[in-house]
Amino acid sequence: MPETLMASRGSFPSTARALIVALVLLASLLFIYASPRQEVVPLHQPLASLPMTFGGWQGTDYSIPQRIVAAAGVSTYLNRTYVNDRRKGLALYVGYYDSQRTGDTIHSPKNCLPGAGWEATQSGTDRIAIPGYGPIVVNRYIVQKGLNRDLVLYWYQGRGRVIASEYWGKVYMVWDALRRNRTDGALVRVVCPILNDPAASQRRAETFIREVFPKLNQIIPN
Repeated sequence: MPETLMASRGSFPSTARALIVALVLLASLLFIYASPRQEVVPLHQPLASLPMTFGGWQGTDYSIPQRIVAAAGVSTYLNRTYVNDRRKGLALYVGYYDSQRTGDTIHSPKNCLPGAGWEATQSGTDRIAIPGYGPIVVNRYIVQKGLNRDLVLYWYQGRGRVIASEYWGKVYMVWDALRRNRTDGALVRVVCPILNDPAASQRRAETFIREVFPKLNQIIPN
């Protein structure tokens, strides 16, 4: 499609182009969900096989109430806190969907956090260099509820990609469904409390992600 389409008065409005793209994407999603083809892609290993101890971090598992798990529609999940050797902690959540054809799709933290009473005070993206893998781009939020502040870093991972954008996540899901008959994927979220120094929380979260990403990459199908 040409970059600019001429209308009766000037160029085709960008909002109209965005609407057309959204409608095409919606139609593709409806086609995928209605498709009779079956595809379930299991993890390479159970999420629970992610090491409890690595790089000075010590983990503890926490279960999530079944009603919340059912609402999220995940095939399986991991919800774990890690504490480093300086007794500084953070939380890791991984929700995996072996198929998103049946309507169980990944829920964005951007939508879930306000429902839990958290208000985003800053938002953007971060670029994190992963040794041996190159950089990944993740979403970055600072959220607040009362006097509590958290740094939230999250991304979408699977089918050989790491994506921050919800929009592009949907686009690639449609593409992979049509081309590879796959809609599997995972949401990975790291939450780090902000006590006095936001920069220290940022460094702690990024250090953890550099260490945990290669391990997750061996579990989540590419």
